[in-house]
Amino acid sequence: MRRLAEMRPGQKTTLFTSDLSVNEFLLVREAGFRPLGLVLGSSIYHVGFQVGRWSKNQELGTLSQAMYHARELAMSRMEAEADVLGADGIVGVRLEIEFKEFGNDLAEFVAVGTAVKADEPGNWRNNTGQPFTSDLNGQDFWTLVQAGYAPLGMVMGSCVYHIAHQRFWQAVGNIGQNVEVPQFTEALYDARELAMSRMQAEAEALEAEGIVGVQLLSLPHHWGGHTTEFFAIGTAIRPLREDHIISKPQLVLPLVDS
Repeated sequence: MRRLAEMRPGQKTTLFTSDLSVNEFLLVREAGFRPLGLVLGSSIYHVGFQVGRWSKNQELGTLSQAMYHARELAMSRMEAEADVLGADGIVGVRLEIEFKEFGNDLAEFVAVGTAVKADEPGNWRNNTGQPFTSDLNGQDFWTLVQAGYAPLGMVMGSCVYHIAHQRFWQAVGNIGQNVEVPQFTEALYDARELAMSRMQAEAEALEAEGIVGVQLLSLPHHWGGHTTEFFAIGTAIRPLREDHIISKPQLVLPLVDS
């Protein structure tokens, strides 16, 4: 906190840190935002144990809650660091998970991004009073702002699901045939729907117009082949103005000496 306080605008240092690439840094500056510093949040979480019925498709609620809450803790701590810097938002956010060798059920959840502040004063924070968060890269962030939209926050939904095993005679009957396995189809469909609906509920709470850059990930982690986390994540956005001018792409031809 002391290091971050010294990096606030107007303090004795003008140094900033950032994990943005050179191109991303320049485009964020072009969009009217100045990087303040790299911010992060971490949570080492004990992921509980839950048994799923061998022959039944079902969500494992204890694990779903653990995976969501651990990420939420990491995100909130990252936002707290950005708040200390007086930031308007955080761009290029990454969420990472690493299960530790010193405990099979211990995982570190890390959120990291670059805190930024607008050159021109404005209402960039979301309706909860927190700096906006976005996993968009520098190029997409510039395009979004230029077109008249602003990010509100990263929204996510998690569902850890146990996919039922096939019974022996079902598996034998499918040998050598092209045939759909309904219980697998239904399980994967239901799990993705649960993750998507939870992500959409977060966006509605932020009063967003929509969600861009959505990723729907299937993460097996270390639970084995029949238990998987389905994780939906994207950036909720709101309009800055009524008219949205989309920059037209331009053709650029390199000049090569013959």
